[in-house]
Amino acid sequence: MFEITDLPAVNATLNTLATLFLVLGYIQIKRGNWQIHKRLMLCAMTTSAIFLISYLIYHFNIGSKPFTGVGIVRIVYFVILISHVVLAVTILPLALITVARGLRGQNDRHRRIARVTLPLWLYVSVTGVVVYLMLYQLY
Repeated sequence: MFEITDLPAVNATLNTLATLFLVLGYIQIKRGNWQIHKRLMLCAMTTSAIFLISYLIYHFNIGSKPFTGVGIVRIVYFVILISHVVLAVTILPLALITVARGLRGQNDRHRRIARVTLPLWLYVSVTGVVVYLMLYQLY
């Protein structure tokens, strides 16, 4: 049976999937396959939206888990966590604007913002997995 305490692992999986969709979408646009790019980026957006819902459900019900690592790893964890949280808040409107411009066919404006959105979105997705591993698997 699925339990709410399983959500951190689900969230890490969703972040991993979002990362995969983002990278594959980038590869496809570089190859000129804009239809496949569009589908993959919509998959990344959907996966990230499901992640956000799952994340909120978990934290509203369970709260936060303290990091138990000590020494330099504690500093590394908090640097990653703080940058992750700040950029996660930033990426939501950026991703929405980027996707909206792409869907509206505003290609020049879409490309301009996507050059900023993609690396930030990738950073947030990857560091989300790193935070999970450090918090729930390693320490």
